[in-house]
Amino acid sequence: MMRRLGLGLCLALGGIAAAQAQSSMVFTSWGGTTQQAQQKDWADPFTKTTGIKVLQDGPTDYGKFKAMVESGNVSWDVVDVEGDFAQAAAKAGLLAPIDLPAADAAQLDPRFNSPDAVGSFYYSFVIAYNKSKFKGDAPKTMADLFDTAKFPGKRCFYKWSFAGVLEAALLADGVKPDQLYPLDLDRAFKKLDSIKSDIVWWSTGAQSQQQLASGQCPISLMWNGRVQALQDSGVPVAMSWDDNLTTGDMLVIPKGAPHLAAAQKFIAYATSAKAQAAFATDTGYAPVNKGAAALMGPKALATLPGAHAASHVDLNMAYWAAHRDDIANRWYAWQTK
Repeated sequence: MMRRLGLGLCLALGGIAAAQAQSSMVFTSWGGTTQQAQQKDWADPFTKTTGIKVLQDGPTDYGKFKAMVESGNVSWDVVDVEGDFAQAAAKAGLLAPIDLPAADAAQLDPRFNSPDAVGSFYYSFVIAYNKSKFKGDAPKTMADLFDTAKFPGKRCFYKWSFAGVLEAALLADGVKPDQLYPLDLDRAFKKLDSIKSDIVWWSTGAQSQQQLASGQCPISLMWNGRVQALQDSGVPVAMSWDDNLTTGDMLVIPKGAPHLAAAQKFIAYATSAKAQAAFATDTGYAPVNKGAAALMGPKALATLPGAHAASHVDLNMAYWAAHRDDIANRWYAWQTK
């Protein structure tokens, strides 16, 4: 009898420990205004609804992600990553499956829904400019972005991601949007060479905002939501949607995540229509839940990439997942020359 009682007590304590272990989780994203909105619109109401505390970490680091999984020492539970990384990580076996209820999964844009990754939001790389630096014509096209004679000043590009910058170079050089892939890398790097001395790199979204707002870079290729956040705060910046380069971020669970059940619940909440609508309204990044638009006002909808679909150029994430590592070697070598 005592053994059975002892066994029962151990099982009960084990159940309590397991429940306590799922009472918190770690969400990792890109920092700045984007992660602040993810905390406000996803994490805080999720905690209020479920009692599960969401700890914030970041910025997302792919090398750290891979090292965690391969070592079996994973501290992240849900991570916001770019679409090409999500595809490559799934192929490499670095992700845990995402088990959304069928009814929830049916509400998601199929472009951003797979067994191992679901959409966080989708966005556009746009040409952004500081209005105080341009009294006459303002840069509108990719050709303008590369025309330092007509539009003098530094250009800011994303240091860690070549997807977007290489396409912009090819569009500026006259390649038609439907003829971008496979990328002509020699042509793209030659075009980048033409303005290399004027390029300043940004590593985080917050840094891109600071560079544009300060005028360090009067022109930048950056995420539309970061420009929107500056506009909303009264900074005199604007953006052009000509040939906006569209892609999406994905939510993934690293294989071996310590709080798997909590992670699954968090993703279900973050991708719900209500949470997606709130985040899109606050950031200008588009929702992946098909029901979110009905919960948003016309003013907020007008700020989203979807309002500029006629000028979309969709980045090919399958191409990037297949060629990411090879192009990365050339990209970073070129930066250091």
